[in-house]
Amino acid sequence: MTASRQPTVRVLLVEDEESFIDALSVGLAREGFDVTTARDGAEGSASFANGQFDIVLLDLMLPKMSGLDLCREIRQTSDVPIIIVSAKGEEVDMVLLLEIGADDYVTKPYRLRELVARMRAVLRRREHAGDLDEEESTIQRGPVRLEVDARRCFVGTEEIKLRKKEFALLRLLMENPGRVLTREVLIDRVWGHDYVGDTKTLDVHIKRLRGLIEDEPKKPQYITTVRGVGYRFEVSRAD
Repeated sequence: MTASRQPTVRVLLVEDEESFIDALSVGLAREGFDVTTARDGAEGSASFANGQFDIVLLDLMLPKMSGLDLCREIRQTSDVPIIIVSAKGEEVDMVLLLEIGADDYVTKPYRLRELVARMRAVLRRREHAGDLDEEESTIQRGPVRLEVDARRCFVGTEEIKLRKKEFALLRLLMENPGRVLTREVLIDRVWGHDYVGDTKTLDVHIKRLRGLIEDEPKKPQYITTVRGVGYRFEVSRAD
């Protein structure tokens, strides 16, 4: 019996430095990726509009259209995973990258092994998110389980009572495992874009959630802080 082959992952590489284009195209092809290249932002925009891609690698500093602008444009029509590539020494506003929809970023010069690992991690997270769309009534991350329709939360076999906002906040974090969600995004999605209250409300809810689901709330395993950016629900490889 012939083993079934994994579908080829189609990559759009938007990069203007020839040395990176050549090396990366060859390296990714060896890893089984199908790479399409674009050498400026405008070409990247046209390539994305006319093709079907599973992931986008996007340089920040591009001729004709910046990587930030192209990322914003792609996010208007697609939730394809986007990894931003920035040169060492460039000032990268991580909060801005996340807010415009980037999934991750790497800094040049990078090792191919690191980049491929980041790419596969992002693809796994998106695939898992797709599974939630099909069966969103239950979300399981490690020992934490949410029964969405019934609005119930369990840690192992123990049921944890959550208030409405706590449940919404935990659900949002668990629906995006491994991804940093900024404070602004969390407040907007849970409290609404017109919320004008104290932003410390978010920290109070996070502290309470940790007290309910973590073994050691002061050393959280699941809801971790990304200093200066926001929060992330950690997920193990087994999950």
